[in-house]
Amino acid sequence: MAASPSIQHIDPDNLNRDTEDEDDEEQLEEGLGAWDDWDDEDDEESMEASEFKCLFCESMFDSSDSLFEHCKSDHWFDFGGIRQRFGLDFYGSMKLINYIRSRVHENRCWICAYSCKARRDLLHHLHEPDLSIDLLYTWADDKYLQPFMESDSLLYSFDMDEDGEEEEPMDLGHDEELATKLGDSHNSDDKAAALTRLPCHWTENGLEECTSLSNGHVDAVQLLKQPMIIGVETRGMPGSFHTKHEDNSMRTSLLNAAESEIKKVNESYFGSYSSYGIHREMLSDKARMKAYGQAILNNPSLLRGSIVMDVGSGTGILSLFAAKAGASRVFAIEASKKMTAVATQIAKDNGFLFDENSSYNGQATGVICVVHGMVEELDKSLQVEDHSVDVLLSEWMGYCLLYESMLSSVLLARDKWLKPGGAILPDTATMFVAGFDRGGTSLPFWENVYGFNMSSVGKELVADASQAPIVDVVDSSDIVTTSAILQKFDLVTMQLKDMNFTSLVELEPKPAPEPAWCYGVVLWFETGFTNRFCKEMPTVLSTSPYTPKTHWSQTILTFKEPLAISFKAPGNYGSSAAGGWSSPALKILLRISIARAEQHRAIDISLETTAVGHDGRKHSLPAQIFNLN
Repeated sequence: MAASPSIQHIDPDNLNRDTEDEDDEEQLEEGLGAWDDWDDEDDEESMEASEFKCLFCESMFDSSDSLFEHCKSDHWFDFGGIRQRFGLDFYGSMKLINYIRSRVHENRCWICAYSCKARRDLLHHLHEPDLSIDLLYTWADDKYLQPFMESDSLLYSFDMDEDGEEEEPMDLGHDEELATKLGDSHNSDDKAAALTRLPCHWTENGLEECTSLSNGHVDAVQLLKQPMIIGVETRGMPGSFHTKHEDNSMRTSLLNAAESEIKKVNESYFGSYSSYGIHREMLSDKARMKAYGQAILNNPSLLRGSIVMDVGSGTGILSLFAAKAGASRVFAIEASKKMTAVATQIAKDNGFLFDENSSYNGQATGVICVVHGMVEELDKSLQVEDHSVDVLLSEWMGYCLLYESMLSSVLLARDKWLKPGGAILPDTATMFVAGFDRGGTSLPFWENVYGFNMSSVGKELVADASQAPIVDVVDSSDIVTTSAILQKFDLVTMQLKDMNFTSLVELEPKPAPEPAWCYGVVLWFETGFTNRFCKEMPTVLSTSPYTPKTHWSQTILTFKEPLAISFKAPGNYGSSAAGGWSSPALKILLRISIARAEQHRAIDISLETTAVGHDGRKHSLPAQIFNLN
């Protein structure tokens, strides 16, 4: 984004001074003439002093505008956009510049903290930032007010408004109302109503991309990506669709509130894992334990003699597996203080706890080091060299794969501690979707309760389910469509921003003699321990309705109204819309977006559904937004 042009302000009191005596003009001319006394050497020094060094490479520029244009085009750094997104004032902008210079000096990515061996590797690594509120905290420390580079002219040369405030947020015109509804409304019906105005078209042969922001319309997933703050009014927040803050103290108060809220969510999240009940549930999950046990214990070429890191170790069961498999050292990272103590005792009771004060044949006994803290806060306290870990273990998955997951922590640990070519287990994750019939709802139960018809309750619950996701087990016999891949993740290469995505999928009815009612879609996931790292015994952990149930169950999204589907064309087409009983759909087209929600560790899921009849007619259901929190 180009810097704003400078504006000269005219004092009305000076407009009528043409009749003043000419003495002032003569004094002014004398003052201007004094500049002629500067010699060429002084001019050269002035030119040198006004040169600006790039934040990332060795390029030099004669203006801050040209420098920032270079950073934007070559290094994925949009200074003006970031200032506007977070409402940075002069000091906030100064902190950002000093923070980036310090990171680049260490050959470390300013976005994800990935450490590179050389500057050229860093320049190749740089990527587009995910402008979430979490990024703002990376340069919030007042230590970044201290100039990192001596005589850094850039610190005092970026354009600010006359009052030193941030630029006005860009005018989104007619899209402002839509964006406000999606960003500020807490009613899913209001959000869905706004979503229905987003143009999304389907072709006979498949799926067509929706109109993007560049075509004058707001893409729903882009709006869902905008982070919001829990418990505080977002009007006037940095990056909102309203005007800038009234003052800096309000901005500071809001950011402090956001940071406090995230801290509370983290404390609640990790505190919940202090209960032994949830650990018993996970340890009793046979599919979970079998997959991890096979991957760790039955691949000796991977684990024997390796340095292992277990992110979110809980009781330490995966660390125990790794120690048993012959790892030379295991770092078990656990954020719950109580479970850190529990895991330490368990490792000690089983003879695997590392004890530098106890030795056998001159070597310390045990291999497991239990470390208390969040991965994000262990940069200084964890005595592990960067890129020295051979194997990164974690059971990070949440409901619907991404809810409450620790994937961001795993990716951070991967970028900081995993050595090049090191293994990450699991190394792939895949999300799936399929349609379900009335058996996936509560209707069958309420239709006959000890011989009494209570279906009115079931109908009310189904209506409620169309506004909120349900985590429950769906029987494979209740799946009435084909299954489709929703999204694939490669944990070796994926970035944090990849957690936000939009997928277009097509479901077809299963062959059946009669039409069936499809009440919604069910989501599940698989994680793979592939032969990329598990050479001896690759394995898969599946939460599918077609495999034994797990503690993750499946995630159910219920339509606003059921759709009739049929593999065979009807003898006579009825007058009803596609998806009606007399005009069953040949296929169901879905546009599903998943993005991190305003609540920390929660996710938003948007669902747009179109039924396509055998005769080509189409019927679109109201768009829906589900918040999984």
